[in-house]
Amino acid sequence: MERDCWKRLLSYTKANVTLDPDTAHPILVVSEDGKSVRRADALQDLPDMPERFDTCHCVLGSEGFTSGRCYWEVEVGNGKYWAVGVARESVRRKGRISPSPEEGIWAMGINGVKGHCKVYHFFSSPGTRLISWDNIKRIGVSLDYEAGQVAFLDADWKSLLFSFPPASYNGERIHPFFWVRGSQLGLCP
Repeated sequence: MERDCWKRLLSYTKANVTLDPDTAHPILVVSEDGKSVRRADALQDLPDMPERFDTCHCVLGSEGFTSGRCYWEVEVGNGKYWAVGVARESVRRKGRISPSPEEGIWAMGINGVKGHCKVYHFFSSPGTRLISWDNIKRIGVSLDYEAGQVAFLDADWKSLLFSFPPASYNGERIHPFFWVRGSQLGLCP
């Protein structure tokens, strides 16, 4: 199954994802080229626009998808607090959100470390976890819009980590999604 997943990815378009600073929570600093995001030491004085997240430390990709199959990779390094995935354009940006398909977010991430292993969370219903001794450094995110499929891969080991059950996006634009609490995330070329 994993081998088939990588073969299928050959037909996917490599997305040139950049981050949209207008959606970034004021504690997040998006690099000038839009390819990385990190947490600042203090809140920045930024305009409170409707598209900006105001409570959760999130940012969306500038590009949105309404068709096709695409794939991108995110460098997560040794970070302890992060999440990556996709979100509906209509995702709630004000107040607390809980990453889940019901909220319009299909994501995976890590929220701390337990001893010598990391616990990766796939924000599904019911929630799914993967406990790993290995440190996953690059996450591949694949989106098949027509099939409603979002999958996550260990880009270094070329292995499937998790695939969400098919969803219907009803023609709505889907954006790359990033949650940053203590880690820096970078988009791979």
